[in-house]
Amino acid sequence: MAKPIRHADPRGFDDTKVWVFDLDNTLYPASCNLFAQIHDRMGRFIAERFKVAPEEAWRIQKRYYHKYGTTLAGLMTEDGIEPKDFLDAVHDIDYSPVPPSPELAAVLAALPGRKLVFTNGSRGHAERTMARLGVSHVIEDIFDIVDANYVPKPAHEPYAKFLAAHGVDGTRSAMFEDLPNNLKAAEALGMTTVLVGPGIAGDPSYGEISGWTALPDHVHHITDDLTGFLQARQKLG
Repeated sequence: MAKPIRHADPRGFDDTKVWVFDLDNTLYPASCNLFAQIHDRMGRFIAERFKVAPEEAWRIQKRYYHKYGTTLAGLMTEDGIEPKDFLDAVHDIDYSPVPPSPELAAVLAALPGRKLVFTNGSRGHAERTMARLGVSHVIEDIFDIVDANYVPKPAHEPYAKFLAAHGVDGTRSAMFEDLPNNLKAAEALGMTTVLVGPGIAGDPSYGEISGWTALPDHVHHITDDLTGFLQARQKLG
């Protein structure tokens, strides 16, 4: 991906007291492709639950994702699926593709202020991923899809719940995300936003990002190397 030019008026990090990180394809590299496993587990769950062929399960999965923001939201709304059953099934995956990252752990530990994870996934999935990375000890807490009452990003509601639950002032925080749409509400709440991209080819946002010639208003910074970006900020600081 050719890097877009910088935001016309990028926000800095001098006043940042809370560092908020998405989990999937943000704290760990998108090249780990855990989502391939998760998507496969979603398809199997739908196929087994509704007794349909894999192709039909895939169509249901994608329709719910695009209509509701997550496949789970669609399954809950239209089919009354118990969310715990779904979350347990789709996150029963192999975490070995995630490499331990002592460099990331060190740079997170050195950041001044609190560090939190805000994810559309489950707490268990986040805990296992963070343990694999070796960063659990530097993350204060996790705000997951259950904490958000199963309303996923990019809806505004989970951001407001997150800020209230953890006593976070949006204007003194920064959010790191791999999906540009998930940064819109964050920016509206005053957060400094960082897109960790370009993500995985085939995701709808991948084509969007690759076509940028300038950063949109809701994306203040972009990087394809989270650890390097944070290290550079510390050196500048």
